[in-house]
Amino acid sequence: MADEPSWDEIFSSQPSPTGAEVPPAAPRSRREAREQAAPRGGDQRQPAARRDRSSRQARVDDYGLAPRKKPRRSLAWLWVLLSIVVVLGVVSTAVWVNFQPQIQKVLGIEPPIDYTGGGTGKVVVTIENGQIGGDVAKTLAAKGITKTSTAFYKLLLVQQPPVTFIPGSYQLKSHMSAKAALAALVDPANKVSTRVSFPEGVTVKGVIARLANLSESTGVTQAQLEAAAADYKSFGLPAAAPSLEGYLFPATYILEPGQTAHQILQVFVTEMFKRLDAAGVAPADRHRVLTLAALTQKEGGPVADFPKVAQVWDNRIAKGMNLQSDATVAYGAGSSSIETTAAQRADKSNPYNTYANPGLPVGPISNPGDKAIDATLHPTPGSWLYFVVVNCSTGETAFSDTFAQHQAANAQLGAWLKANPGGCD
Repeated sequence: MADEPSWDEIFSSQPSPTGAEVPPAAPRSRREAREQAAPRGGDQRQPAARRDRSSRQARVDDYGLAPRKKPRRSLAWLWVLLSIVVVLGVVSTAVWVNFQPQIQKVLGIEPPIDYTGGGTGKVVVTIENGQIGGDVAKTLAAKGITKTSTAFYKLLLVQQPPVTFIPGSYQLKSHMSAKAALAALVDPANKVSTRVSFPEGVTVKGVIARLANLSESTGVTQAQLEAAAADYKSFGLPAAAPSLEGYLFPATYILEPGQTAHQILQVFVTEMFKRLDAAGVAPADRHRVLTLAALTQKEGGPVADFPKVAQVWDNRIAKGMNLQSDATVAYGAGSSSIETTAAQRADKSNPYNTYANPGLPVGPISNPGDKAIDATLHPTPGSWLYFVVVNCSTGETAFSDTFAQHQAANAQLGAWLKANPGGCD
């Protein structure tokens, strides 16, 4: 019995029912797969090309096993991270832009007081007679040439020998370093024709004072300007004009070297005539228009109210009422304040006194601009006879048809002055 085969040997040696060999059991691991695939008695593997093609088609590897799939890693975390970075960047930028001074103060970071480089663009700056380093420093900062007046002034203090500025106009640039600005100001090549500006409502006295401050640049003195202005009939004014007042158009002018006092003032007069002609004012009507426009310029308050103020003058003249303008009384009395006294308002000898004398004053009391001239020619239709400012901070003005309404408006002004002492100074 010992030599008889075991049941395992018997069953393992039995042929398959079909006569084919029983295929080996499926490998449980890649190691078993490699052992079963080992060649027996020669290389029985398929050609490489066929093996590769069949493996792709069957989705299995050389050992009959499906290839392992590489795990797909989600990119959602990357988008979240990028979104956070973007949001933080936007927020931090906004905070810096809006709170930069406060942040710098907390961190102890001093903001820069100077620009760097030679700047860009073109800016003309004017230095007047008698201006010292501090004045020039403030002018440069106000014009946007230097970042601060401090940067330029500190630079001046260490210059040896000290810098002496020559009055006149100089062409510089915006956002210049203090060093670059100083170098440009002392370079004669940057000196240009003198430029000067005048505001609407300036008087002849104010024009002469402004021009006199540039005498070292223009070579024209205050005495020469006053003498030229006194000879007002030589400028081609209407016969009714009692002075040069009202005929110097307020604007920006470029004064060329070598011009005389008379030539400079003539430029102003010629410009005024050009503006009147463009507005359709006949030469015979120039004096009346300028007298009314100058009054509106001084009394009108906000420019938006100019046409209504001009209508008040027309209405009062049409009714035979005195204009009763404090500005005209003050001008004739030689006062720089618009406030007048009862004695001044009663003085008929003052040809500019529109309280004591009917009609228009003898002539303009200032040099009006385009807006006042246009308002005189095109007043807003209305029946107003009075007007008074009721809020000196905003310039709000009340227009009234009757004296009772005007008294109520004056009471409103009184209440505002009580709450704001000195508010209309």
